[in-house]
Formats: sequence, C-alpha cells, structure tokens
Amino acid sequence: MKILLIGSGAREHALARSLAQAGADLVVAPGNPGTAALGENRALVATDPDAVAALAQELAADLVVVGPEAPLVAGVADAVRAVGIPVFGPDAAAARLEGSKAFAKEIMAAAGVPTALAHVCTTLDEVAEALDAFGAPHVVKDDGLAAGKGVVVTDSREEALAHAAECLAKVGGAVVVEEFLDGPEVSLFCLSDGVTVLPLAPAQDFKRIYDGDAGPNTGGMGAYSPLDWAPEDIAEQVVTRVAQPTIDELARRGAPFVGLLYCGLALTSRGLRVIEFNARFGDPETQVVLARLDTPLDEVLLAAATGRLDQVALHWRDGAAVTVVVAAPGYPAAVETGGALTGLDEAEAVPGAWVLHAGTALDDGGALVASGGRVLSVVGTGATLADARTTAYEALARIGLPGGQHRTDIAASAERGEVRVPDATV
Repeated sequence: MKILLIGSGAREHALARSLAQAGADLVVAPGNPGTAALGENRALVATDPDAVAALAQELAADLVVVGPEAPLVAGVADAVRAVGIPVFGPDAAAARLEGSKAFAKEIMAAAGVPTALAHVCTTLDEVAEALDAFGAPHVVKDDGLAAGKGVVVTDSREEALAHAAECLAKVGGAVVVEEFLDGPEVSLFCLSDGVTVLPLAPAQDFKRIYDGDAGPNTGGMGAYSPLDWAPEDIAEQVVTRVAQPTIDELARRGAPFVGLLYCGLALTSRGLRVIEFNARFGDPETQVVLARLDTPLDEVLLAAATGRLDQVALHWRDGAAVTVVVAAPGYPAAVETGGALTGLDEAEAVPGAWVLHAGTALDDGGALVASGGRVLSVVGTGATLADARTTAYEALARIGLPGGQHRTDIAASAERGEVRVPDATV
C-alpha cells in the first residue's frame, strides 16, 4: 500500500514505524531524519492543501495520513478527498473540534457529553468574572491551536489574567475559562469513519516540564500504557458517553469526522469529564499506544478512511510501554537548538527500546543535532510497567545532548500503585 504521511514529529515517526512494519510503501512529508530510514522524505509545506493534494496525486497514494493538527484545520484533508484519494484525518469543518475550544464545548453541550463547566470570554473583564465565579485553581485555555501549550492551570489570578491577555491580543482572540477538574487524567484515542467508533488502548501523558508535575505546560514530556488503575470498562464508557455522541452530532451537522478523535479526560469525584478534544493522534501518547498495537496499522487507517471500520477488530500485545521525551535546553520557553546528539544507536541496542525523532536535523557536516523543543522520544517496552520504565530510562541514559532535559518520574506513580480514581467513576 502506498501511503503519504504528513508531518515531521515523533508522532509521525511512531506512525511511520508502525506503517513500515506493516509493509507499507511510505513517503513522509516533510519528515525528519528518523523517518528517512523508513521511507522517502519529501519537502513540503504541510499546511498547504493544494501542495499536499498534488503530491498525493503524483505518488498515486492509496492513503494519505495527516499527523499534525495545523494541516487538518487548514483543510488539507478536504483537498485530498477532493481529488479522490482516501484520507485518514477530518475535514476542516470537523477539525474545528480542536481548532476552536468554544466550538468543542458547543458540540459537547448539544451531544450531552460530560465536560467541565466553562465560559467563553473575549474581554479581560469577562475573564475576571469567570475566574471569580469558578475560583482557584484557575483554568484558562486559548480558544485556538496552541500546540498543546495554550492552557494555564494556576492558583494565581494574576497569572491566569496575564495568560488570558496574551491570548486575547491575537486577531479574533478568545479564551475558555473552565472549572478545575480533579482526579487522574486519561488519554483515549478513538478511530472514526464518520459513523463507527473504535477505541484504542488508553494512555496517560505528562504535560508539565519538571518532575512532580511542576513548571509550565509543554507539548508532553512522556506517557505510558496500559493504565492498570483505570476502570476496566473505561474505553467502553468513553465511546458510549463521549466519542459516539460527538461523532453523531458532527454527522448530524453535515461534518462527518473521519480520523482520530483524541479524548482527553479526567476521572473526577463527579464522574467522567472531557478536558479537551483533539482531531489527531496525540504526542507523546501515540508512541506508547502504537508500541502495543498488534493489528497492522495500514489496514486499520485505510478502513477508517473508507467507511469500513465496523469490519476491524483490534489486537493488542501483552505488556507495557513507556516513552520519555528528551527536550532541548530552555524548553518550553527560550529553546536552544543546534546541540549535538549522540548515543542513539547505543540506546536502540537496549532490548525492547527504540528512539523516535521529533526536533532533529542534520547539520552541514551530516551530524545529527537538536532542531526543536522536544527532540526525541525514547520508548521502552516490557512485560510489566516497571520493566518498560527500566528499559526506557536505560536507553535514555545512553543518549547525549548538551544541556538536554527530561523527566525522571514518567509512570513512576503508576508503577508504585499510587494513582487513585475517585469512587464516582468506578
């Protein structure tokens, strides 16, 4: 199967790895040095719908898989479908679920999906009123795309207002102020062909930069799967109460969602609640979810893109997976790029481990260097979560990046059996 994969991060490297293992003939655009070892990289502006559609036609692609959110919101999937090529990824109208948090709240309200109470604000006075109404901790979200870093959760009213002011300063700026949700978080990916919904295995990610969930939010510093502490029927709950009603509501509005609905959830003392929706695979959760998927990924994504998801049964490998992100110095604020990367081959020599590229590039001399904030995802697998953690961190210890940073506590609480779910969600 000829597949064109759009994107350049660790999520796309994880997708490329699984697609290549399934035997796909792969082109990644624009790709990264890691994906170049799995197929052909092609230079491309990923947010240019016409350019993506033209490349798909040139390649005679059987399927186009869109990884990041920005191309989806820009209408890349629309353009490719218009030339008759199947696409895994929603049209721009359905991708608004991620492109606008206010729109996502509107859809959830219409579909009866449980989520946090929220106010959509377009002025600082409205923000101040909403903050006072909900009280601390304050949750303020940029309404538009922010690469996973548009959310501030803080006890400081001043910090919340400052973040809101920054978001509102954008053209057409708006923010969503929400009540704070207690309880552990779960990421559940749901495949959709516009009608049928098929859940993948749940995962948990770690958004803050430092150990102990300290410091600012990032695009994600690590993840693990499975979640032994979550209710056994969590996937069924999410499909029934969240994903299927959302997909049905979008179809009712004439915007069928074909692709990956990312359900970011909190298991609270008042029950299951949606924190956010994304319209694509999450990063870094994809790295661990795909590490456990045994069903060939190319067949699954093509079935979703062509309305045949009801014919798919997913099979999962036993054991666990953990991924730890290596970030550049200064991330997530003033990122320092250009640092030399070493030890990747040694890391991948650890049994059950592999390294996925995110922000990497080759310098003029052909040496691998850091080129972005999140540089690598180091994946470890094992029979147990403890084994997977040990593998991931053993591999990571062999990688060098001057000034690089990573969290040392990914999945540690789960390994120790310390994650607790309020009784209301069981």
